[in-house]
Amino acid sequence: MAKATVKFVGAIFLLLFSFSLVNADGGMWPLYDLNKLPFDNMKAMGLNLELKEIYNPDGLDISDAVIAIRGGTASFVSENGLLVTNHHIADGFVQKQSTIEQNYLKNGFYAPTKEDEIAAIGCYVRVTLSIENVTDKILGQIDHISEYLEQHKAEQKAINAIIKEAEKDRDVECRVAKMYGGKYYILYTYFKIKDIRLVYVPPQAIGNFGGEIDNWMWPRHTGDFSFLRAYVAPDGSSAQYSEENVPYHPHNFLKISSKPLKENDFTILMGYPGRTSRYLPSAELDHLENEYIPLYIEFSEKSLNILDSIAAADPEIALRLSNKRGGISNFYKKRKGQLLGLKRARVLSLRRHIEDEFTNFLTNNPQLGEKYGHVLPELRQAYIDINRYYIHDFYMRNLSHSSSLLYYANALYKWAVEREKDESDRKRGYLKRDEEYFLKGLKEVQINLIPEFDIAMLKRIIREILTLPEDQTIKAFTSIFADVPVDKLPKKIDEYVENLFEKTTMIDADTRVNMFNMTKAELENLGDPLIYLAISLKPEKDAIENRDDTFKGARNRLMPKLMEAYWEWKKGDIAPDANSTKRFNYGQVEAYSPRDGIQYDIMTTLTGIMEKETGEKPFIVPDKLKATHEAKDFGDYLAPDLNDIPVNFITSNSGTNGSSGSPVINGDGELIGLDFDTSFDGVVADYYFDPDYTRAVVCDSRYMLFIIDKVYHLDELVSELTITK
Repeated sequence: MAKATVKFVGAIFLLLFSFSLVNADGGMWPLYDLNKLPFDNMKAMGLNLELKEIYNPDGLDISDAVIAIRGGTASFVSENGLLVTNHHIADGFVQKQSTIEQNYLKNGFYAPTKEDEIAAIGCYVRVTLSIENVTDKILGQIDHISEYLEQHKAEQKAINAIIKEAEKDRDVECRVAKMYGGKYYILYTYFKIKDIRLVYVPPQAIGNFGGEIDNWMWPRHTGDFSFLRAYVAPDGSSAQYSEENVPYHPHNFLKISSKPLKENDFTILMGYPGRTSRYLPSAELDHLENEYIPLYIEFSEKSLNILDSIAAADPEIALRLSNKRGGISNFYKKRKGQLLGLKRARVLSLRRHIEDEFTNFLTNNPQLGEKYGHVLPELRQAYIDINRYYIHDFYMRNLSHSSSLLYYANALYKWAVEREKDESDRKRGYLKRDEEYFLKGLKEVQINLIPEFDIAMLKRIIREILTLPEDQTIKAFTSIFADVPVDKLPKKIDEYVENLFEKTTMIDADTRVNMFNMTKAELENLGDPLIYLAISLKPEKDAIENRDDTFKGARNRLMPKLMEAYWEWKKGDIAPDANSTKRFNYGQVEAYSPRDGIQYDIMTTLTGIMEKETGEKPFIVPDKLKATHEAKDFGDYLAPDLNDIPVNFITSNSGTNGSSGSPVINGDGELIGLDFDTSFDGVVADYYFDPDYTRAVVCDSRYMLFIIDKVYHLDELVSELTITK
């Protein structure tokens, strides 16, 4: 009991003073802010690189090798466009190339020559070319606007104009990212590579060993890695897949280390973490812990039950639904871990305590109180306001996400509406430059389209919607079923949904593409029932959009001021929340204790894989791996201190969704592994970083090399890598 009390008090101390201790909160730092970090401390920990060797906007650095890939992060590992990322990033692309007869997902894929490489369907990568501060250009357009909704609209218009100008007559893709909630606006310019091909994807029994049972857990024994290659047109421009394309030559690539690794070794995690929310007011944490996350978990459990019942009927359907299942179950388990973490660390209580201390600070400093005293109460109220209809909005969003065809029906109608606007007034995602990507998805969705799943999910969601409180229900459906007696409702819902899919023409890919070229009036007169449903849902989608935009305007005005006030309070630098831009985070190889009486080691081994083997999914060991283990043919990849092959290790680095595939780099700038997970005990780090529990789970580079070299003898692939010993 005493230990728990000390830990709680320590947590309060840490959180209160994290604003003045650089990186105490597991900060994910933008590259242009690396000068704020304590390089003397990092060098004492084992960093042997200078700042300009990590990030140098005017020359080569290791960050040049780190790229964004659809679904996460990757890094170049050869001068010929070879890149490495997680198996669970690549599995979605290889699954689309798989059939029951030629199941690359199950059995793995290898292309010994470039001619053997096949398209990674749906994959693209982004190479960061430049980073520019455009804050003044945007704040000058919005600072004079007090009304939140109008401010948000003006902000989006200004961003659209900056992007249009930055992309004009250039083979680039641009994005404006907000830091500290809108304190700064940063323009990122990317070279988008659209032709990505599969080189090596290990069999599922290696790349996803342990499956959902081990997901988010430690210890792990997963070979979560894959190799792909980036291609461009012969003139170096970005191009869709073509036999004429040639390998892309990156500015830099990473060497891969096969050196020994020990506890406390210095580590860099560099990648594109998706989103963290570590500065939320207590009102939002209360909502997350007690309302939203429990609803999400319950909803996901029902979705998985439906998916599994449909997948069980046919192996081909199971293959087609495997990506969807992986996505649902991944976030379902993460949300369960976050809920446990919020409760274990009493994060809500901590945040309330901080807010009380902060309010007292402003009260005792009248000048600052006059400037910032209104910020936290108004921000808190903005979160309360946006959450009044959270059940309604949750179901509206999941209607589309649960049905691929309804998603595209909504999107097609939205595109038709947005095309009637001036380009500068359109919503992001509906600009002319977004058409190519949307059309590609419109076609590729056909690969995994399972109408039976869409039908079952839509039936179930409509049934739940009709039981919601009156102020949360969706009027499009209450209107349709208004006169149906309660005892006849299930049958009527079934008939309605089945009729939607019997009469829609959207199941055909060419028809969907033709719909994209239609005007709003043409779609409205088409008579397609799914398009008609999308039209009937649009007023409520517009209402959600207005609420969201008003909230974004409020947060945009208030969050920067809150961060300013925190800086005044604690007099120190703090890292901005993650937002899918390239970030730097440092740590060490470090063990941890999740609970009393349990101490986790830093590393797992090949012996552990054999100990877990059951002969049934997800603990099947491939014959070649088993034979290599029995022969003890380990080569240079044996860890002398373990007398075994290292498989996974943990570090004190912090990542989140989007960090998957990020290179974990040693103090010499060499790749020592791939980040692929966070410890279940630490997934709450999206909201609250606890250094005692948060661990990045990493696939050891020595295991990757051992698999491709000693187990499968992929000599062509091994020879392309630069391996340090």
